[in-house]
Amino acid sequence: MNDLPQTGLSACPSCTQPMTRLELPHRIFGTLVLDLCFPCQGIWFDQYESVQINPGGIIDLFKLIHAHRSDQRQPHPAILRCPRCRDKLFAGLDVVRSGRFTYHRCLQNHGRFTSFAQFMIEKGFVRQLAPAEITALAARIGTFHCTGCGAPVDIRTQASCNNCGSPISILDAEAVEKALADYQQKESKRTRLDPETLADSILAIEKQRSQQSAPLGCAGRRPVSIGRRARS
Repeated sequence: MNDLPQTGLSACPSCTQPMTRLELPHRIFGTLVLDLCFPCQGIWFDQYESVQINPGGIIDLFKLIHAHRSDQRQPHPAILRCPRCRDKLFAGLDVVRSGRFTYHRCLQNHGRFTSFAQFMIEKGFVRQLAPAEITALAARIGTFHCTGCGAPVDIRTQASCNNCGSPISILDAEAVEKALADYQQKESKRTRLDPETLADSILAIEKQRSQQSAPLGCAGRRPVSIGRRARS
């Protein structure tokens, strides 16, 4: 995991300040470069990058995000813009085993902007709360700041963020331990690939790259667009 020289940096879709470039290992071969904004706690993924990080790289990225968990965060504005074309980004919703996660995507297929917390849902480090847990939490704290965009959420009356649609979730120690063990196992298996299997994998990814002109969403699947709901 290497920080690249601070040249030619992309502008954050949220605050427009230069983002930090981070080099991570590709899941098949070589490396890829992500753009991170720590003040806004967001990551810009060029098309398909989120699913192309190898397991060891996901662990490294989780550790980096976790190290910045106490940083003061800037809330996201109502309109986010693509760092490649400056077009408005549109909210999207996807579903994985650990629950729903939200992001903002470029309609020109340049990529997507995901908050740190939503990335951790996508990769299984964060657990979404059951209705009974939300009720118990509401009795104790009432409101908190959304893990997706930083907007205030009144969990006594809201099941998700009215601003970005992010569900209510927590960083659960058991979920983190399970996810880390899973990625470590995958990384160990990946490093033991025999040359023939590796060659097949390289051919597969080259085929995928040749098909990237297909109109798929930036997360590698067809996204579901969600409209911005009015504030209550």
